[in-house]
Amino acid sequence: MAAKESIIDLTKLDLDHVHADIDEIRKYNPQRGQMEHLTAIVHVDSETHICVGRKDVTNDEFWVEGHMPGMPLMPGVIMCEAAAQLASFYTQRYDLLGSEMVGFGGLEDVRFRDPVVPGDTLFIVTLLTKVRRGRMIVCRFEGYVDNRLVFDGSLKGIPLPVDALKAALKR
Repeated sequence: MAAKESIIDLTKLDLDHVHADIDEIRKYNPQRGQMEHLTAIVHVDSETHICVGRKDVTNDEFWVEGHMPGMPLMPGVIMCEAAAQLASFYTQRYDLLGSEMVGFGGLEDVRFRDPVVPGDTLFIVTLLTKVRRGRMIVCRFEGYVDNRLVFDGSLKGIPLPVDALKAALKR
């Protein structure tokens, strides 16, 4: 099977440029504290629908002590969550879904190719491939450490019924 073409050549980007810092990310993403998995947005191209984010992986991550003791490996589910948060940022910033909040709708063809450990800088790339306003978004995603592909796949985002969820939580 032929290898997929990369979404973007990261070597051609200024990865030190901060397009959006954590405060800007928080304007669009509701996650806080230990569930925030983006450090910055370093590239946004609204014409090609490509967004690049950065996650500085530190020894202070909540999973370091337990996954795995003495050999901390970033859990794949956290990598996928970082990709989803990047896709959500892009979707909400440009109001593509027409929803107050974007939720995880699914993952497909996810592959983990190399470990991510504390001290690494994980660059996540998303490419919006489909938008059905009010229904869902679909994105391809890739993650890189030192220009090595460490994970990839595709994800779906769906509008969350915020009012209905708040009402259910009051019960």
